Amino acid sequence: RDMAIYLDNAATTPIVPSVLTVMKDVMDNVHGNPSSIHQAGRKAKTVIEDARKRIAHHLRASTSEVYFTSSATEANNTAIHCAVRDLGVKRIVSSPTEHPCVLNTLKSLKHYGEVEVVMLDVDPFGNVDLDQLDRILQKGPKTLVSLMHGNNEIGTMLPIHEVSELCQKHDSLFHTDAVQTIGKYDIDLSETKINFLSASGHKIYGPKGIGLLYVSNESLIQPYIHGGGQERQIRSGTENLYGIAGMAAAMDWLVEHRDQHHSHVANLRSHLITQSKNEKMDLIFQGNQSDAQLANIISIGLPRNDKTDLVMFNLDIQGICASTGSACSSGAEKGSHVMEAIGFPENRKALRISTSLQNTIEEIDVLVKTLVTMV
Repeated sequence: RDMAIYLDNAATTPIVPSVLTVMKDVMDNVHGNPSSIHQAGRKAKTVIEDARKRIAHHLRASTSEVYFTSSATEANNTAIHCAVRDLGVKRIVSSPTEHPCVLNTLKSLKHYGEVEVVMLDVDPFGNVDLDQLDRILQKGPKTLVSLMHGNNEIGTMLPIHEVSELCQKHDSLFHTDAVQTIGKYDIDLSETKINFLSASGHKIYGPKGIGLLYVSNESLIQPYIHGGGQERQIRSGTENLYGIAGMAAAMDWLVEHRDQHHSHVANLRSHLITQSKNEKMDLIFQGNQSDAQLANIISIGLPRNDKTDLVMFNLDIQGICASTGSACSSGAEKGSHVMEAIGFPENRKALRISTSLQNTIEEIDVLVKTLVTMV
């Protein structure tokens, strides 16, 4: 096959044409440094402020609450470090299924004795225990709760409104990594009180190397990256103009196509599950398998054998790009911390399929046919 079947959209998405057009236009026509006060600089600055305004509008946030970063990793690091350094946080409550950029930040803070870290229990579907969170927050020092909105490996979604209400009830701060959900789901920050939220351009059909951090106006932090004072002093460094324009265009595109996107990927998901059952394959599906589940992420437990142990390699030979996550580490492949946390069975091999608006039913059929030869 000439063209690969790309089923790894949770890792990164292709850039949609409308976003490329916007980025190319900025590259061709906007040459100034946004910090320069001459007309070329002002033109560049306008691109950034227009992008900020549109993204803030989609989130129902104030433009002064949106900061551009190089990635969601940087945004998560900034939120967590600054909450500890500037807002008096002495304890962070998180979960073992968070993204490594959150877990490793917590590990570092704990190592240097900056903060106490408490991990919530998760059930076999990856849901955190909200009663346990409620109990923990009842007593103890100033706390930041850091929980992702949608899990990147198994697709389980956090009820952010409920978590937000628990945090308000106990006067705790709330940070959420919304990388997998922003644009795809309606996040209304005027309704759901969140102190920090992070997102990334390349998961929403935009470019790589651009992210954002939402900081609510009441959670004022000091600069994390020092320099020329860009991004209202909070994040210095000359702005990634093309990335910023591209991320805003991607948000516009995804919000406009949200319903279509959701029904399309949900349809691909149910088709995959139905076809697997029709083929009588011995598969298990991780995550909630309900509305509290990202529609575009399908986490499959394959029975272990010689072929499935090398599942990514074998799919790749057939021109199918997907990703894995496994509980026990065999050879060079390190086990996934998410699979470990949910008690994924050791006699299974994990496979993550993540779809986009560009994928087709025919591609899912090719995947199913290929999996049949392996299991």
